[in-house]
Amino acid sequence: MEWTSAQLRSLVELPRRGTITAVAHALGYTPGGVSQQIAALEKSTGMRLLRKVGRRVELTDAGATLAAHAERILATEAEAVEAMERARGEIAGVLHVGLFATAAAEILPLALRRVREQHPALSVHSQDMDVDEVFDAVAAGAVDLALGLDYPDVPIPRDPALRLRRLYRERFSLAVPTGTMPGPGPVGLADTRDLGWILPAADSYYGRAVRTACRRAGFEPDVRHVVTDTAATLALIEAGIGVSTVTELMLRLRASAFDVVPLREDFERHIVVVVRASAESRPTVAALVDILRELAGDERPGD
Repeated sequence: MEWTSAQLRSLVELPRRGTITAVAHALGYTPGGVSQQIAALEKSTGMRLLRKVGRRVELTDAGATLAAHAERILATEAEAVEAMERARGEIAGVLHVGLFATAAAEILPLALRRVREQHPALSVHSQDMDVDEVFDAVAAGAVDLALGLDYPDVPIPRDPALRLRRLYRERFSLAVPTGTMPGPGPVGLADTRDLGWILPAADSYYGRAVRTACRRAGFEPDVRHVVTDTAATLALIEAGIGVSTVTELMLRLRASAFDVVPLREDFERHIVVVVRASAESRPTVAALVDILRELAGDERPGD
């Protein structure tokens, strides 16, 4: 029997994701590509590995047996990669990094410059992705590590296969059209109960975190515009359309003219680096994580 790591990873992800489309999304493939990988595994083993259950798919007994062994095969492969990196005697190779827009704009350039200076044989390939997807992307092996966001009010579910290392703590302020508030602040979230809000969808971690903070303050925010893109949100605030919460890092995405008012509430987010537990000690991964933590010590986005 012959198979590839990509085929085994697709099989392993199916019980976690439930659908071919979800597996494809997590791994960065097309649904057709995942189906082809599973079909190749079935051809190689001569056994049916999946069955449909409504709109979802589940592993057959043979599929579950192979998936259990595939977990161990992939873990052994990760150990082999680490051993080969150590055998080189230098930090060299290719790392795939996932990150969200503000991290790509503000943190990645500094990190890449330091990588070139300290580890010229290390090549970093980055992929911009939705911030709520970076955790799944790391867990699925689509990227080696990622920069993500965690919210104390709505913490990301802790996957035992992942390790999170906090880099920065950012406190939220309130961005409002110029002249909306009577003074420079600080203000409480409850002072915005009669204002229109611009927020991401309620099922996003950020959207949930803001709504949770507002409910704790005793009101439901009047969300009039559901917007995911931070730069678009800043433009809408500048145009006098509504209010939203912002951090210093978010404000750097776009030069805007509006008032930024401190909040009385201690409402914050954490910028974290996410790695698989099995890859945490890989020399290349550890080197980039060290650089990111060094940068966090040198300059904090919220300072």
